[in-house]
Amino acid sequence: MHRLARTGGTAELLRWLAGRAEGWAGIVGPDGTVLHAAARTAGAMVPDVAGLVAESANALAERGVQAYSVDTGEHTALLFPLGGFPLSVFPQGFFPQGVFPQGAGDPAVPVLAVVSPRPVAAGLATLLADVVLPLSLCLQAEILERKRRRVDLAESRGREAVLHLLMTGQLSIAQQVAGALRPRLPDPVRVCVVECSGDDRDEVARVCVDADGGRSWIVRCPVYARHLILVMPAEDAEGAEDAGDAGDAGEKAPEPGAAPTDETVAARVGDCVVGVSEPVPLADTATGYRQAFHALAVARELPTRHARFGVSPDPALVVGPAGRRWADELLNPLLTHAPRRAQDPGSQELLATATSWLAFSSHATDHLKVHRNTLAARLRLIGDLLGLDLHRLADQAALDLALRVRATPAPACTPEVPSPAPPVPYVSGTSTAADGLDAILCRPAVRDWADQQLAPVLGDQRLTPVLGAEETLRTWLRCEGRLGPAAAELGISVPGARKRLTRLETVLQRSLLRPPSARYDLWLALRSRDLAAARQ
Repeated sequence: MHRLARTGGTAELLRWLAGRAEGWAGIVGPDGTVLHAAARTAGAMVPDVAGLVAESANALAERGVQAYSVDTGEHTALLFPLGGFPLSVFPQGFFPQGVFPQGAGDPAVPVLAVVSPRPVAAGLATLLADVVLPLSLCLQAEILERKRRRVDLAESRGREAVLHLLMTGQLSIAQQVAGALRPRLPDPVRVCVVECSGDDRDEVARVCVDADGGRSWIVRCPVYARHLILVMPAEDAEGAEDAGDAGDAGEKAPEPGAAPTDETVAARVGDCVVGVSEPVPLADTATGYRQAFHALAVARELPTRHARFGVSPDPALVVGPAGRRWADELLNPLLTHAPRRAQDPGSQELLATATSWLAFSSHATDHLKVHRNTLAARLRLIGDLLGLDLHRLADQAALDLALRVRATPAPACTPEVPSPAPPVPYVSGTSTAADGLDAILCRPAVRDWADQQLAPVLGDQRLTPVLGAEETLRTWLRCEGRLGPAAAELGISVPGARKRLTRLETVLQRSLLRPPSARYDLWLALRSRDLAAARQ
């Protein structure tokens, strides 16, 4: 009996009791609802549980007895109250209004009911009396476990909401919501993305907590089921120099000389992959996440299963004041949008939708918790407001850059340098947004940024371990980042094209095939180089 209670819980105990009674066994609520039940054989008789419990409840209350039996002709029903239940373990609304459990003899407590054919097996009543205690403990433990899972789910959703607010730039609201949870949000931070194998996220999360003393903000990724996102104090990722103030209660400062948290996790969890961003302000968490995701793509190809994002400026930092004016002008119809109806999305909701879709593509439905039809309708509205064709990579890149410029609090703009000539029209067909962007992409600082981005691919081809690297990249971008059309134009198979792009991910140290993808930055960089070449 106790072995079954430890290994199988309520279900196994009831199945065992039904076999011993050669009939039916169950736990019944005070209103006659069967909470758990088991029968000796499939299709066995199902007694009138509600009637039996109603009759026995009245008898138990009137007589104050510890057990009750009812003969129904062919069967005998034995009923034992499961006493010792504190009110706090039951779900809200479990008991009728004004009725509270107090112990044995109270009609409000759950009842163990066993129905056995007559004559009743010898010793069955004694057996039932003995099983009441372990069965009561199992039922209490299972109810408490369900409540714990609900609490864990609520905390997980709360952390996910805080991450969503950080990713959309709503820093003050995120800090207010995070105030009720631990640990406190660090600033500055490194963002770490851990890719787990199978369903090991919970176990890897415990390893992360143990590795950094609970100082990181750990969130289960709402988009990728195998990813954990860690918002870590920047100094923890650099390795502990001293064991200073631990901050909030429950946090433990890292030990002097300890390995960085991300490296520790990669070493302790043998089949996970870890990507880490550069140090960024808390307000730039979205940038940190993109960097960590790009580093993750590189880490998959490394034996250490760990990589950090290489130094590379964000294009929003080099577009200059003219780029900020262009972004404001492009986004103005969206920022000033007023919905016609109260239930229609407003400007902030549309901005969040555009940001999420550009980052996660179709997975934005998981990130935003909306239906795919809702996402499609919002994207059509965004495209109409901005005059963009969001099916085209050129317009996607323009919108992505504008949103990143707007989200950058204080860009390190280089001085304004006038272009020597008007921008060259985009030969493959473009929109007004891309036309206006050309003048920004001609700035010297942007050209330098583009050269840095493309150097691994457009430099010495003998040093690039990818056959036809430039041709593959240009063809893929010309085909709107779609693998099938790119493979057909290159004259190779789809797996062959995917293999080339996977190798390019390692060369460029950026994610290409899975969102968030570097395709927008690469399109901007190639466009900037093509404009410069056309002027020469």
